[in-house]
Amino acid sequence: MTEMDAAPRLPRIGLFIDGSWVEATSGKTIPVFNPATEAQITEIAAASVEDVNRAVEAAHRCFESKAWKRMRPLDRGRLLEKLALVVEENADELAHLETLDNGKPFATSRYVDLAFTIDALRYFAGWASKTAGEYITLSPFFDDGGVYRAYTERRPVGVVGGITPWNFPLGQAIQKIAPAIAFGCTVVLKPSEETSLTTLRLAELIEQVGFPKGAVNIVTGYGHDAGAALVEHPLVRKIAFTGSTATGQRILASAAKTMKRVTLELGGKSPTIILADADLSRAIPGAANAIFGNSGQVCTAGSRLLVEEAIYDEVVAGVAEIAKGLRLGPGHEQNTQLGPIVSARQLERISSLVEGGIAAGATPLAGGARSDRQGWFFEPTVLTGIRPDMEVLREEIFGPVVCAMPIKSFGEIKAIANDTPYGLGASIWTRNLDRAHMLADEIDAGTVWLNTHNILDLAVPFGGSKLSGLGREFGTEAINAFTETKAVCMRLSDDS
Repeated sequence: MTEMDAAPRLPRIGLFIDGSWVEATSGKTIPVFNPATEAQITEIAAASVEDVNRAVEAAHRCFESKAWKRMRPLDRGRLLEKLALVVEENADELAHLETLDNGKPFATSRYVDLAFTIDALRYFAGWASKTAGEYITLSPFFDDGGVYRAYTERRPVGVVGGITPWNFPLGQAIQKIAPAIAFGCTVVLKPSEETSLTTLRLAELIEQVGFPKGAVNIVTGYGHDAGAALVEHPLVRKIAFTGSTATGQRILASAAKTMKRVTLELGGKSPTIILADADLSRAIPGAANAIFGNSGQVCTAGSRLLVEEAIYDEVVAGVAEIAKGLRLGPGHEQNTQLGPIVSARQLERISSLVEGGIAAGATPLAGGARSDRQGWFFEPTVLTGIRPDMEVLREEIFGPVVCAMPIKSFGEIKAIANDTPYGLGASIWTRNLDRAHMLADEIDAGTVWLNTHNILDLAVPFGGSKLSGLGREFGTEAINAFTETKAVCMRLSDDS
């Protein structure tokens, strides 16, 4: 296969349950489309409640089995390392498949998505043998003359239900699977019905590596059927979800019925803040990349551009110039810089929000409409003349659209940046590190970047505040996300 070959092998279509491939009990399927051409690629199985129940029961059997409970942490780590090796061996093929299914440029699939996937497998493989409790000397509130000690240990939560979005399908699948396996859980994963192909190929590789039956199960299907069944199942003890805030709120309400643990990484409306003393040779392309990367389909996309008034015109003109120069096209074309939007439905949503913003008085300095080429493409867009009450400013668009606003004084930055129901990410561009750190303290977001944007590292906890979610992934926080603390208290013998 050449690097830009546009016809990768399609994975096996079906449900991967208890180590075997099975068909959906209903026989129903979901069409899969190429967003660059709008042509149908294939169909995937639409799992029913019955199918999800079978997958959860398989995961529960594996979790409760002696073989799984007695598996050494190092050996769980070796499973993940073996999977990292076979993913690495098949990286080109997986990247082609991701580009076909999702639409993103091949270079992004290969050198961002696949690189992250392989790193995540290796990172969590190393964590498998690193969890530890503590030994505690007690001072009981009553004194019966005894000597007491206690210890704690981290125990896996049990069966994890993972639900992943369509913007980074393979990386998000591993983001759920790898820590769950590392810390001793088993998994049922439901990928987005929009982009399930690389996750199905991953299931083939999991089968090839020889994971224990039931340790990882993959069920494709619609969120309102398969996803809801996974959230509601009483044997699922944790839900790890990445997606929209509205869906996350429904998951949280449903999970409360059985007191499931949840990690919810949800929407964002992240500000890119450029101060007057910033290095504009870095800040202007940085702001453009913050919003146009992956066609704006990034939860931490810098979709609000807040610029000090003295440099506002220069910055906005610079970002608009970059937007106009970006080459739209299918992900498998050599010179493509911006791929399509993932689906017709998402394209319509972006178009509606932008049209509403323009009708309300916003001015597009670049873009502002759907591209007239075949496929689900939207022009990279820079909007000015934004008012705080505009829907286009307040709603997450999840497309290549940035709303620019001038900032009159340093003192008002905090209020404007935090004037959003979201709190996922933010970036601050300045040469003055004192101001940078003071402002970072004031921004209500899970991650604040200084003189960069969207830099993720598996060692750094990631998540949001407010409507951007609950809990953290990555780093040491992953231990808390997939394990629970168990305490054992003992009275020592007082025989001398």
